[in-house]
Formats: sequence, structure tokens, C-alpha cells
Amino acid sequence: MRDHPIPPVTEPLQYRAIGVVRGTYVPTDPEQLTRGAIHTADGQAVEAVVLGRLLTLMRRHLDLSQPHLWVVYPRSREEQGLHLQMVGIWEPSTLAEPPASEPAVPELAVSEASVAPVASDDLPEGDDYFSVRGELIYTRPETGDLVVKVRQMPRADGSRPIPFKLQLKGELPLEHLRHFVSLAMRRHGEQLQLESFEVLAPVAQRGSRGGKGRRDGGGKPSSKRGGGRTAVSRPVG
Repeated sequence: MRDHPIPPVTEPLQYRAIGVVRGTYVPTDPEQLTRGAIHTADGQAVEAVVLGRLLTLMRRHLDLSQPHLWVVYPRSREEQGLHLQMVGIWEPSTLAEPPASEPAVPELAVSEASVAPVASDDLPEGDDYFSVRGELIYTRPETGDLVVKVRQMPRADGSRPIPFKLQLKGELPLEHLRHFVSLAMRRHGEQLQLESFEVLAPVAQRGSRGGKGRRDGGGKPSSKRGGGRTAVSRPVG
């Protein structure tokens, strides 16, 4: 049983990107809940999709006219800004006890199956908190732009998903390029802003001649694929 929707890190270099956003989910089509937007208190409508068994929970147990604290995986889109994949809900005050007819499943681990009855709906980090762990592949302190590469677990068939890149805001020195970093982020509008960071280790570069790629005044390093350690980026469950 957990008392927090974001589980603790289990590996030193564990990749992940997960957070919480409070708001009212409004589907694009009332008959199809899988796509829509989370309408937040600051007036944003952040594009979102619903994944896994959360869809069943939403249909059977939630009042979608009310705001909830959603557990989400962030993604970046060049033109549309922040995009969210909804995987759970944190609301132990109403969802602490799972319905007897429904088994515990990973997607609902933070919403029904693993919530301690004494847990609070409020988190110590507050709303709109995100934890991002991965390889820093771009930083430009003068503009406050960051890009972190996040690797995902191999699928059940053994195939490896393509790593994804998150575009973030904050100031990190150039010397931390190609290092594994742990970032505490906060959503502001449709951007994730850096609040604190920890630099954990350099990331080994496969086939790298110079070790860390080209760095031109803070510009993007070369596109050689980083090695790193394969770890969990879907930590729910």
C-alpha cells in the first residue's frame, strides 16, 4: 500500500517522467472519453489522452464535472506544447476501498487498489508537481531551455520503445550535458518549470568519438544515441 501516487525510485539511474495535475477532464467527444483536455484552475486546457483501466474507473466511479488530481505521464509536442497521458487518479478520500467486483490492476494502483485509507488527497509537493529523470541532452541557460531524453522499459515481446524527449524550462549549466539528472518540475501553463535538480552520473555514449558530442555555445549535442542504463519509465503499479 502506498500513500503517494509517485512511487519511490528503486534504481540509481531510473528513467521516468510522471506527475500530477488537478483539473476537470473534458472529453472531445462525450461518447468517447479517451481524448480530451484537462481544464486547470489557472485557465489552461492541457491536451490529454486516457490510458489503460483508468477509462473504466472514470466511467463507473467518477463525477467528471468535478476537478480531480490526475496522475499523468508528460510528453512534449513541438507546436502544441504539453501533452498528458492520464494513467491514474489520486483521491484516497473517495477511492480508498476498491469495489469488490474489480481486481487490483497496475493502472489503478494509485487510485483504488494501493491507497492507504489514512492517505490525504493533498500531496506534500502540491499540485502540478512532476518528477523527470533522464539524460540531459540540451541546455541553454541564457534562454532557460532544457531537453531531457527518457528511455522506457522493454515491452513484453522484448522490443525496445524509442526514447522520447521532454522540452522543459530552467537553467542547468553546460557542464551537465550528457549526464543523468533528476529534476523536480512544476507545471506553469503548458510548460514544466525546473524547481530543483540533482546530477547523478555521466551517461556513456555508444560509438562516441569524442565522448560527449559537439557542444556549440550551448546548442544541441550530436544526435548519437546515449547508452545509459535501462530502467523503469512507467513507474505506476
